[in-house]
Amino acid sequence: MSLLSKMAATRDGDIRSREKNLRLQEKRLKSLVDYARRNSPFYKNLYAGIGEEFKLADLPPVTKPQMMASFDDVLTDRNITMKKIGEFTSDLDNIGHKLNGRYLVFKTSGSTGVPAVILYDDDCIDVSSAVAAFRTFARKEDLRSFMKHGKKTAGVFADYGFYLACGMSRYLQLKMPRRNTKININVNAPEEEIISRLNEFQPAMLSGYPSNLALLAGFKELDIHPDIVITGGELLTDEIRSKLEKRFGCYVQTHYSCTEGGEIACECSEKHLHINEDWIIFEPVDKNNDPVPCGVMSDKVLITNLANRIQPFIRYELTDRVIVHDEKCKCGRTSYWVEVEGRTDDILELYGNVRIAPMSLYKILEEVPGISRFQLVQKASDRVELRLTAGDRQGSFEYARKALEDYFTESGVKDVSIIMSEDEPSADKVSGKFKHIFKEDNRNEEN
Repeated sequence: MSLLSKMAATRDGDIRSREKNLRLQEKRLKSLVDYARRNSPFYKNLYAGIGEEFKLADLPPVTKPQMMASFDDVLTDRNITMKKIGEFTSDLDNIGHKLNGRYLVFKTSGSTGVPAVILYDDDCIDVSSAVAAFRTFARKEDLRSFMKHGKKTAGVFADYGFYLACGMSRYLQLKMPRRNTKININVNAPEEEIISRLNEFQPAMLSGYPSNLALLAGFKELDIHPDIVITGGELLTDEIRSKLEKRFGCYVQTHYSCTEGGEIACECSEKHLHINEDWIIFEPVDKNNDPVPCGVMSDKVLITNLANRIQPFIRYELTDRVIVHDEKCKCGRTSYWVEVEGRTDDILELYGNVRIAPMSLYKILEEVPGISRFQLVQKASDRVELRLTAGDRQGSFEYARKALEDYFTESGVKDVSIIMSEDEPSADKVSGKFKHIFKEDNRNEEN
C-alpha cells in the first residue's frame, strides 16, 4: 500500500462500524502472521505447531526479554542484525536517518529494565503518519486554528538518543528541510533556554511530558499562545490538565502510545482514549494472559501492531494496567476506549525551592551505561538516593552521579548529595506500583 492508500484506508477508520474494523483486523492479522512465518525464523519456530486456520488466542504471547534475546531471528529482513544496528546507533548523527536506507531505528527501556530496539519500515511510518493526520486532534476547531496559524509545532522532549519522539521529529525535518514548522527542544536544557526558544518560535501546538509542561507553565517569562497542548509519555492528571488549560487558554489533550505499538489510542472530545482498532489489536489480560472483561483493571496488555512487518509485534506484552470500556461514546467514534494507569512519578522539590520534573531525571538515568533498572529517591531537600541494578554498580553510579550533578547545577540546584543505596529498586509494598522517581514521604500515599 502507498502512503495515499494508507491515508484513504485510515481516514474513516475511527467512525467505521466496529464489526467492519474487527473483520479488517482479522484479515490484517492473518496476512501479518503468514509474512512472519515465512520471513522470521523466530516466528516460524514459535508457530510451528499452529495450523493455517487459527484464532488470535492460539498464538503464544511474546515478551520484551524473549524478543530481545532472539532479536536477529525476529527480524524479517535477514540482512539486518543487532551488530549492524549497534554500529549505526553509535553515531548520533544517524538519528532520523534510515538504516540501509530502509528502516528507522528507535531505542527504549522501561520499568521492566530490559532495553528494546525497535525498527520501523515504510509501512509502519506511513500508518503512523496517517493516524496522526486524521486522529491527533480531539476537536475540529483546534485543528482549524492550528492550520490557520501555520502548523507550527514545538515539542519539549528528550532531544538526544534514538527515542521515538526525537527520531521521528528529526526524520520529518530531514524529509522536509524547507518547512520551518517543527522544532524539538531538549527537555533537559536550562529552563531559560527552553522558554527563550518557545517565545521566539511561538508554536501553534505545544507538546511535551505533562510534569515538565506543568513546571514551565509556572514561569511568567513564558509568553506563548498555542492553539492546543498535546501531552504524552506520562499520565495527564486532571490537575495538570486544568492547570495547563488555565495557563495557556487553550484545549489540552493527551494520547496513548508506545514505540512498539505506535499510536495505540487517540483522545476524543469526551476525553476518552479510543483504541485505533483498525491498526492495532489490544488485549487486556490477567497475569496468566487470560482475557479481562471490559470494566475490569487488567494486569497487563498484549498488543499486535498490524502495520510493522520488519519486526512483527504479535501479542507482545506491555506491563501497562488498563481498563477497557465498551460503552458507546458521545463523540461518534466506534472503537472501544481505554483508561491507562500511567506513570505517576513525583516532582522533586530540592534545596532552594527548585522543582524538578521526573521525566527529565528519568531520561538522564535511562542513558547511563550498564544500568538495567533504577530508582531515584528524594530523602530530603538536599539529599537523593540512587537505587540501581547494574553489572558494575560503582562504575554506573559514578557515571549517573556526574550526569545528575551537571543537570542539577544547570537547574540552579546546589549542595545536593547523591548517594548510592544498598537497596535494590522495588515496587511499593502496598500498591505494587513501581516508581522510578519519587519523594520518600509520598511513597505510601498512592490510591
